[in-house]
Amino acid sequence: MHQRQEVIRVPTRGQGLYEITAEVARFVRDSGVETGLLTLFIRHTSASLVIQENADPDVMRDMAEFYARLVEEGAPWYRHVMEGPDDMPAHIRSSLTDVSLTIPVAAGRPALGTWQGVFVFEHRRRPHERQVVAHIIGDQTGTPGA
Repeated sequence: MHQRQEVIRVPTRGQGLYEITAEVARFVRDSGVETGLLTLFIRHTSASLVIQENADPDVMRDMAEFYARLVEEGAPWYRHVMEGPDDMPAHIRSSLTDVSLTIPVAAGRPALGTWQGVFVFEHRRRPHERQVVAHIIGDQTGTPGA
């Protein structure tokens, strides 16, 4: 069994979905793992990870709009307001999505479907640099007993 870990840094420009599929695929390829399991974990409470369609940009816009309507900014009952009106809604949106993903690795690639992509979902309005910890475990090509 082989393991590898890396932090993928993702600059965001504000609210929205940022595709990181290419960076994730590069990490898997560079690991040399042919068959295994990939875990992605975002180190933040106001951004999240999602697997979503990556062919039509309207999907990303509709997703962002849905969460903006579901968890509105400026609700009068929010107590946590020190970091701005978008912070508490960002925490709630993050809790409704995922902070970690587990993806099988097959033939040296993430076993995503044809139209699936991996995205950082930025829930804050201002730019951030998000950190996604990528960890892979599995068998490499030519590993004895693999």
